[in-house]
Amino acid sequence: MKNKIHFSFLFSILLLSSTVFAQSAPGFKVRIDSLLNSLETNNKAMVSVTIRQNSQVVYSRTTGFIDNTGKTPIKSTPETRYRIGSISKMFTSVMILQLVEEKKLSLETPLSKFFNKVPNADSITIADLLNHHSGLYNFTNSEDYPKWMTEPRSRKQMMDLIEGQKPAFEPHQKGEYSNTNFVLLGYIIEDITGKSYQENLTKRITAKIGLKNTLCGGKINHAANEASSFDFTDGKWVMNPETDMSIPGGAGSVISTTPDLASFITALFEGKLMSESSLKSMTTIKDGYGLGIFKVPFYERSAFSHNGGIDGFSSSLGYFPDDKTSIAFCSNGLNYAMNDILIGLLSSYFNKPYTIPDFKTISLPAEKLMSYEGEYTSEQLPLVITVKHDGDKLTAQATGQPAFPLETISETEFRFSQAGIVMIFNKTTSGEIDGFTLKQGADYIFKKVAKP
Repeated sequence: MKNKIHFSFLFSILLLSSTVFAQSAPGFKVRIDSLLNSLETNNKAMVSVTIRQNSQVVYSRTTGFIDNTGKTPIKSTPETRYRIGSISKMFTSVMILQLVEEKKLSLETPLSKFFNKVPNADSITIADLLNHHSGLYNFTNSEDYPKWMTEPRSRKQMMDLIEGQKPAFEPHQKGEYSNTNFVLLGYIIEDITGKSYQENLTKRITAKIGLKNTLCGGKINHAANEASSFDFTDGKWVMNPETDMSIPGGAGSVISTTPDLASFITALFEGKLMSESSLKSMTTIKDGYGLGIFKVPFYERSAFSHNGGIDGFSSSLGYFPDDKTSIAFCSNGLNYAMNDILIGLLSSYFNKPYTIPDFKTISLPAEKLMSYEGEYTSEQLPLVITVKHDGDKLTAQATGQPAFPLETISETEFRFSQAGIVMIFNKTTSGEIDGFTLKQGADYIFKKVAKP
């Protein structure tokens, strides 16, 4: 129920329980294959997945295609490069912490040392940028951002934009995600070293640990096995426009493969990229934020991770320290919630209860669908959701959001797979629809207040 998110993190809270600790389960490859087969067959996802344990790849598979404009789609391979969005922030954080180790700056260095025209620059520190406590407005939230995101932007243009924005809040008050923080950090890396972000990425990370397919992206090149991204619209995969990669910089400009990503985060936790004390700083959580990283629970485990989204790309990279296991996920087309796919992957790997979703739908007559139409409100959320009948389907539209189509699962259950939304309608004793329960991570009760 959100507008498309551009190279921002897509934070996933998974499952928390007190189940007995266990390593990967026998037969997990078959279970993961079954999940990916079902997703591909039902046009729910095109993905690449790599899992490493103890520095060894134990699972790797890719589905889908990188381009469908020719007579025959160009299929994805394990070496396909995806735009990874905000996972780029982990690379930026590593390079910043390396510069701290080299005493070329500190976590307490004020932003004003580099950009004194940015609002509150004297009060904002490098640490504030890394853990999203700066209060700087997230420029990708601007209403006009979708109008210019495909156009090249110079550093001066980006700085003029950042310097002219009113802060969202005063520094240190709270943690609130902002891509602006990491665009600035990318520029700081360049200013301190006198080298481009790409040159630093190569010297400080990719060449050091042998990554062959991780670099700053440009215009997508299918000949170089770089994927375009797609939305599933009107029964087919439709290619998305491309964000110009001059914009995201240290916040989201990196492209990579899942084997490279799994190697990167494994090397990070094995101490090959920074000292133990720097890693401890990076993984210390304040108000839910580490230094370019998050901590996410899954049953009795916890992973350090970051997600990303840019255009139609979605990605996730996580490391479970107790299991020495990393999982890298990239998608260039989702018609199903990424968090639900991650739960399926991890449940299959760690032998947790999981049933591959049934994507079957049914058809209801128009007169039946019309009975669901109306405006619905909730005491739990400040939203009005308008449900309408459109042909043989229902659509739902929340306040300030575009309408989205609902799949019909039963006479009372409808689903929007891309966002992991399920709406279960309630009937009165006389058979009239008087509300629904919206399930998306939690349950929200909505009551019908008016017909549209």
